[in-house]
Amino acid sequence: MGSKLMTAEQSTFMIDLHQVGMMLRQATSRSLCLLDEFGKGTLTEDGIGLLGGTINHFVACDDPPKVLVCTHLTELLDESCLPKSEKVRFYTMSVLRPENNSTDTEDLVFLYRLVPGHALLSYGLHCAMLAGVPEEVIKRAAYVLDAVQNCKHVERLSHENISAQDQLYKDAVEKMLSFDELKGDINLFFQDLLCSKS
Repeated sequence: MGSKLMTAEQSTFMIDLHQVGMMLRQATSRSLCLLDEFGKGTLTEDGIGLLGGTINHFVACDDPPKVLVCTHLTELLDESCLPKSEKVRFYTMSVLRPENNSTDTEDLVFLYRLVPGHALLSYGLHCAMLAGVPEEVIKRAAYVLDAVQNCKHVERLSHENISAQDQLYKDAVEKMLSFDELKGDINLFFQDLLCSKS
């Protein structure tokens, strides 16, 4: 799953759909079916529906194949998406968190051990830090994440560079709106527009 063929004339998501479709049609009780992040290449709601439907298809089989699913779509934990079944078991990778339940991502230790249960957090900010994402990006991401989780308004960044760029865009739009396409000289218009941006 998830082959990244650059020469293919289909999107990665369409290739994934073809592979899963073939899996659903040809799997037997002796098959091992692997679904790795299936549904992540489209809208979240569509991905949840497609992955949930795929899992439900296998659960409904009298003699299903072995199926291993890896996903970050935690919405599938809701019984309305994936009804409880003795055929379905959840596992996660264990993480050592500080005893005080601190949210400081620097205190996390990934243990790389598969254990029963499911992850409630993705630790995406910690992974971003480990990957070398600049600190200001991680701080902004943490702010946005906190605001979204607490149903708060996300405040816009107010850097001088952004304000200056916004003003350039506004000026360009005003010039475009005031340009007379019947009487105006398009060459002079673009020269003026490009000179004002530099």
